[in-house]
Amino acid sequence: MEKQKKTYFCAAMVVLLWATAASAFKISLRYTDVFSLLFYASIVSTAVFFIYLLLSKKLNLLKTLSVSDYLHSALLGFFNPFLYYTVLFKAYSLLPAQEAQPLNFIWPIMLVLLSIPLLGQKIGSKDILATFISFAGVLVISTRGDILGFKFTNITGVCLATGSSIIWALFWIYNVRDRRDETVRMFLNFAFGSVFTFLSMLLFAGASIPSPRGLLGAAYVGLFEMGITFLLWLKALKLSKTTAHITNLIYLVPFLSLVVISFAVGEKILPSTVVGLVFIVAGIVLQKLRGRRQT
Repeated sequence: MEKQKKTYFCAAMVVLLWATAASAFKISLRYTDVFSLLFYASIVSTAVFFIYLLLSKKLNLLKTLSVSDYLHSALLGFFNPFLYYTVLFKAYSLLPAQEAQPLNFIWPIMLVLLSIPLLGQKIGSKDILATFISFAGVLVISTRGDILGFKFTNITGVCLATGSSIIWALFWIYNVRDRRDETVRMFLNFAFGSVFTFLSMLLFAGASIPSPRGLLGAAYVGLFEMGITFLLWLKALKLSKTTAHITNLIYLVPFLSLVVISFAVGEKILPSTVVGLVFIVAGIVLQKLRGRRQT
């Protein structure tokens, strides 16, 4: 019983912290640019994983990796954190947080769709229905309920937010057959991602140190969106008797995010956002239920 209490405590902390991420993105981007936010956040998260590897005595695992392992990590680091968060942060700079967050949340549907050509998986009628329901939610949010008028609030932002879910899905597909220690993988991903981000920052924005508020925001994102939360999530999954009990809690994140966005960012939550989010989550849940019946 004590073990299960620790499981739910870790999972609850992750859900609460991830629920603040959208607000942290939006507020931080008021004080710094996309590349600076990502670079300093990536540095912080890389440090978190390094310290964890040091304390858990796993640093020696880095010596056992081959050149191809490091090249694979460089590729994954390009996808996440570099490309994924670059696209996502840009979306947040163009859209209200209440729109960018749920549009990004459709990645489980994208994962299913991309698994068809990349992993050879078959799609059923329920998968098609789930996809339709979730994308109906995307349409409701991105048009703010004016579906018939088909007028998007910011088409570039909508494309970037939904596009980030494709990048995230691709990252997990290419990550699925990697049997290396997960914390070692994440450390290398963020280390390489920091390099890619630094070079992009020099090329497109110029090297600069953000204001104290910008640095504080980057540190928060690096700690509680990318770093510590991942370690807590792994801990929860290892302690849990059934991972389904834990993973189902993730569906609370977008709804709690709206509450935080309302108070922290000051956005008035639109009814269309809530309705669209319900559609998105309903589609994801339907797809998950089908997947469980097949296993």
